[in-house]
Amino acid sequence: MNEAKAEDKTAAPAVTVAVVAYRSGATLAACVERLAQQSFSDFELVLVDNASPEREAQPVASAWPFARLIENADNLGFAAAMNQAARAGRGRWLALLNPDAFPQADWLERLVDAAERHTTIKAFASRQLMDEDPTILDGLGDVMGGPCIPYRGGYRRRDPGDTPEGLVFSACGGAMLIDRALFLAQGGFDERFFCYCEDVDLGYRLQLAGESTLLVPAAVVRHVGSASSGGPRSDFAVFHGVRNRFWVLVKDTPWPLLPLVLPLHVLAQTVISIIQPENRRQIGLTLKAYGAALKGLGPILKSRRQVQADRKVSTWRIARAMTWNPLDLAGRRAVIRPIAPSPPDAP
Repeated sequence: MNEAKAEDKTAAPAVTVAVVAYRSGATLAACVERLAQQSFSDFELVLVDNASPEREAQPVASAWPFARLIENADNLGFAAAMNQAARAGRGRWLALLNPDAFPQADWLERLVDAAERHTTIKAFASRQLMDEDPTILDGLGDVMGGPCIPYRGGYRRRDPGDTPEGLVFSACGGAMLIDRALFLAQGGFDERFFCYCEDVDLGYRLQLAGESTLLVPAAVVRHVGSASSGGPRSDFAVFHGVRNRFWVLVKDTPWPLLPLVLPLHVLAQTVISIIQPENRRQIGLTLKAYGAALKGLGPILKSRRQVQADRKVSTWRIARAMTWNPLDLAGRRAVIRPIAPSPPDAP
């Protein structure tokens, strides 16, 4: 770490790295140690302890001079805690990193380099690899399926290793870079989501605003995945994932697409729920999640009116940013589009 940068408390850093800790004792120290080894040193770390019972963030923050600690009395959820970190940050850029994600030494350097080369793009996704087997992908950016079923592109598929930079629908909030002013102008993450799909909702709103997201395959992290929420098939993860996907559909889908997407969503979710034994065991939980989604629909519909009123691009452009190939969704295939100048577009 560059000691001069760490000691200068007046100069704003180029990047604010935000990490939210909750039951992250098994991974947090290793995550921050990887940050300390970054080749790009002009950053600060805002570490939010989200009322974790172990309070593991305190000793980690004390160990590194580039870290600032925010301690919450209650668990506000990933979305609200990340918003806290963004507001407290001083960097031009905001890098979001999960406490169970371990960045390679040039991770920040690669993201900042991409931002400097692509000056019209303000959001960037990383290449995420499985920590237990880095030959397997955890994700190449987020893909939005036509039924409004998002997924991490290439999840659990073999890493091809030669992926070019390209445009993706959205960036996974576990390892991304975004213009901090843009993040705040968009209202940050929707705190009603608590966690899960808040990053997809943000990415969808960026799409509606005409903002692109670029995958930077050279920016690599190894990811444990769902380390603090009991795993991707835990009741917590399934409930919030199902509920929040439906909220993304209602809030963000432009009207001409909504009558098509809604029945496709119901059909796709039905197939997902019955096709695998582990999903069938959670059908009751899935129905409970949809009940909660409908119960909370009033505020979501209110925010929909504002989101759609602010839309700057055509429905056709949004449709093209999604994938309508059911084989992509079934195989969790990555969908990466070439970088090309976009002509002026209007709703």
